[in-house]
Amino acid sequence: MPDSSRPLKIGTRGSVLALAQAHEARARLMAAHDLPIEAFEIVVIKTTGDRITDRPLKEIGGKGLFTREIEEALTEGGIDIAVHSMKDMPTLQPDGLIIDCLLPREDARDAFVSPTFASIADLPHGATVGSSSLRRRAQLAHVRPDLHLVEFRGNVQTRLKKLDDGVAVATFLAMAGLRRLDMLHVARSAIDPAEMLPAVAQGAIGIERRVDDHATAALLHPLNDTETTLRISAERAFLARLDGSCQTPIAGYAHLSGSELVLQGQILRSDGSEAIAGTRQGPVADGPAMGRDLAEELLGKAGTGFFDHLA
Repeated sequence: MPDSSRPLKIGTRGSVLALAQAHEARARLMAAHDLPIEAFEIVVIKTTGDRITDRPLKEIGGKGLFTREIEEALTEGGIDIAVHSMKDMPTLQPDGLIIDCLLPREDARDAFVSPTFASIADLPHGATVGSSSLRRRAQLAHVRPDLHLVEFRGNVQTRLKKLDDGVAVATFLAMAGLRRLDMLHVARSAIDPAEMLPAVAQGAIGIERRVDDHATAALLHPLNDTETTLRISAERAFLARLDGSCQTPIAGYAHLSGSELVLQGQILRSDGSEAIAGTRQGPVADGPAMGRDLAEELLGKAGTGFFDHLA
């Protein structure tokens, strides 16, 4: 067991939200094993995505932008575990690393945020909306091609300041992040997945460890949430078959309905000119197979070259 002389080192990004997630993981470990706070050390690691904030994500790489340096520290032994937003995670982990612990998923929906307007439908013709997410931009362009979309990178506080400064009249944040920051008052409305399907694994926190670190595996085991694991496994199998990254507008959302799992998926052209969606429902254990099958269906409908414009 970790203690004050040999604390478990928890790696995380340094944003307020990332730290809140690391603190949640720490609190759950403390409760599960009756450990004091001194038995843990939060280690902040700045990633490429954190350092480069003046360019769109699509210009500097894919999902690994927010994980690479953290995973390098984990591989090298500088930290013992890494706490991640699962929506930022590539579908494949580096050799020697594994994510087999998911905390209970928070609200997966997107939040509509605006100082002036209550919903997407209320936005006037030609209104300027900010977002760094290709998925959200494509989804919005698909239903409201009249809107003017601008790049809107930064953490929650930075994006709210941009709204206050008039850079845009509205933006989107994750309901999960707002809940974890005790900032639900910021959301004018939560967007139903039927209107805007969330990012794959949005609202889920994953804890990554070294494959051969069996002591840490035992510490993490009580924290893993079965329902979240079933849902995220289906969503990430869907994403993996599509080879999704931050440069690809893909949405996916799974939920349990009785003893069955329902998976919704969507792919879009980045300009919003075309969106293709589908659904699968079946036994919860078949989630990953359903994800791959749904991806095959959407790829078949899309045809050759659907994502070529992203190159």
